[in-house]
Parts: sequence; structure tokens; C-alpha cells
Amino acid sequence: MVRTLARYVRAESPSFDKAAVDGLGRVVAADWRRLRARVTFLPQKNRGNHLRAELWLGRGRPARQILILGHLDTVYDLGEIKKMPYQVRRGRASGPGALDMKSGLVIALFAAAALRDARLGPRKRLVFLWTSDEEIGSRTSRRAIEREAVRSDAVLVLEPGTGRAGRLKTARKGVGEMELHVIGRASHAGVAPQAGINAVHELALQLARIARFNDPRRGITVNADVVTGGTRANVIAGRASAWIDLRVTHAADAARLHRKFRALRPVLRGAKLQIRGGMDRPPMVRTGAVVRLFRQAQAVARELGWRAEESFSGGGSDANFTAALGIPTLDGLGGVGAGAHTPGEFVFVDSLPRRAALLAGLLLRL
Repeated sequence: MVRTLARYVRAESPSFDKAAVDGLGRVVAADWRRLRARVTFLPQKNRGNHLRAELWLGRGRPARQILILGHLDTVYDLGEIKKMPYQVRRGRASGPGALDMKSGLVIALFAAAALRDARLGPRKRLVFLWTSDEEIGSRTSRRAIEREAVRSDAVLVLEPGTGRAGRLKTARKGVGEMELHVIGRASHAGVAPQAGINAVHELALQLARIARFNDPRRGITVNADVVTGGTRANVIAGRASAWIDLRVTHAADAARLHRKFRALRPVLRGAKLQIRGGMDRPPMVRTGAVVRLFRQAQAVARELGWRAEESFSGGGSDANFTAALGIPTLDGLGGVGAGAHTPGEFVFVDSLPRRAALLAGLLLRL
């Protein structure tokens, strides 16, 4: 597993680099073909190709399927492997994407290999879908994800577990982004300030309003994380913009939040607002079906001699899409480690076989 992880991490795969993501896809596809999986690529023009591997270990024809979901892309730029090379030290494997989520790709491969080698066939067809753009919103992969999900009895997502205990994820916040663009009027700040309409001032007034949209008790967070505006210190700013992160726990709050943004009106006379965006991922709600799936994972973990716990995540994943369709979904089945998306990212080596055993056992139960 460590050697396979090394190959995957060294095959860098930044979301925006199609050639690099496709390179990793070919490496992963070759491994699945060795398991005699039926491998197909879903071609994409501007993003990496998505990879689908279908495996049926039983006899006859399966009536239903289980979807195992993950992604090939990482947040790291090409060449980052030189700054943070793959290495294994003190039980930790580190490198760009080692935890999120190349460890998940390895876990799925070895879980499937274990079932095949032990001649233990799940009752249902296994469909492994590895997408290329999860880290940037899943815009090209969402349709394929949802198409496979509605054919499936359950969806198992190989994002990393939560914390050092690797807790499984039974709920996630919905995620979105709004763009707020202010159009004012540029003017000389000293000679004719009265002729200008300061877009930066208007934006500041709007952001003060937007800050009041936060409601931590309901799990609503609204944060302006990128702000730009103006050209020079002696010129009244003619334009200003903000990119605003949205997180909600309840689907109804997403609609209300959207209406609040659309209801914003300029404060300064003559200023104009342009508002774009919305929710990209609906919330993953902890339904009864999700809980039942988690209980099955708990039972497998007990058989393996450890205790599986659950968690709620403020971040989003492709699990949000499948859960919103009403398909029982369990997330966080991937590697256990820390530092995802940072130079210190690592996965605990001993978590790899344990998580593969968990996934294999869960596939047999379903």
C-alpha cells in the first residue's frame, strides 16, 4: 500500500492541469485493470477525464450496485513534489495529496483486491468513480456522480476521516460562493472628490450588512474572504469586488440566504451592485438512512477490534450531492492523518490496511 501511495503522490494532479490529472488517471486505471475491473474514462475538454471502474465479483448478473466515490485531483500546484517530496517517517506518509485523497484511492484498490483474493463476492456490483475536479467544485463531474448515485443502494465516499481518530462523516454543511461587484465612478480624490462614487466605501457598507447574515446557532456562516478595489490612493475607487464564502446546515437556509443577497440595494447614490453565485453543494443531512449505514460500518469496525465514531464537517464534498438525492451516503472512509491542503499533509501508514478492511467488510454487508 505504501509503494502504491508513493506512485500516486508522485504523479502530481493539480485540479487545473488536465494533462497531469489524466496522467494519474492512467496510472490508477492500469491498477484497476490488473484486478480485471471494467475501466472506462469519461472524457472532459478542459478538466481531467473522470475514471469509472466497475467490478463484479459474484456470479450471474447483479441486480443493484454500490457506488464508491473519490477524486484524482489535488489542491497543489505542479512541481510541489520538489518542495514536499513523498516520504515515510515515523509511521507517517507525507507529500502533496497523500491524505486528501490519494490515500483513499489506495484504500479502495486494496479493499477490492482483498475481496477478490479471498473469493468473497459482495452481492452487488461495485462501481468506483474517481473524478477530476472535486477540489474546484465538481462542475464537470456532478452529473456523472448523480447519475451513478441514483442507480446505487448506497454511496461510500473516500475523503479522509475526521481528526486523528479518523471519525466517519455523517453530515456536512452546504457550501456556496457569492460574488459582489460594486460599480462606482472614478474621480480625482483631491480636485473633484464630489464627482466620484467610491466603490470601496459602498462595498464596505454592503459587507457590514452581509456580516449580519451570520447565524452560528443555525450553522450559517458568511465570510468575505477575498476583497479587491480601487487603482491608486489619490483616485476615488470606481470598482470594488468581494468573493464571499457561504456555509449552511439546513437546505431551507440556503434559499433564504440567497434571497437576502438578491435583496441587497446600493447605499450610496449612483452606485450599482452586481451579484452572482449561490450554493454549489447542498447540505449533507444526517438522515435515518445515513445513520443506518453508519451503524453497519460500526459493526464492521467492532469485528475488526476498534470503535468507529461519527462526525459533522463544516466542509463540503461530493457526498453532499449524493446525500441530497436521498441515497444513503457515508463519508470519511479514506485515510487518517492531518494537515490536508498544507505543506505538512500526512497520512498514518497503519490506517491504510485498517481502513481497507473496513471498506471491504462494509461492501460485503451491503
